[in-house]
Amino acid sequence: MDGIGRPVEEGRVYEVTIDAKGAKGDGIAHVEGFVIFVAGGIAGEKVKVKVTAVKRTFAIGEKV
Repeated sequence: MDGIGRPVEEGRVYEVTIDAKGAKGDGIAHVEGFVIFVAGGIAGEKVKVKVTAVKRTFAIGEKV
C-alpha cells in the first residue's frame, strides 16, 4: 500500500481474475476492490498482471 488508500503498486505483479469487459475493450479486474484495467483481458480469465500505472481511482496493467 502506498499510504494513500491504493492497494496496488506500480511495477508489482498481481494474480487476478478478469471480472468484466470495459467500454474500451480492456478487461476489468479488482484487487481489494480497486479497479485494474488490463489490455486484452477476457472476462473469466485468471491472469498475472503487472501494474504499469496507478491513478487516483484505478490502475492500468498488462498481462505477463
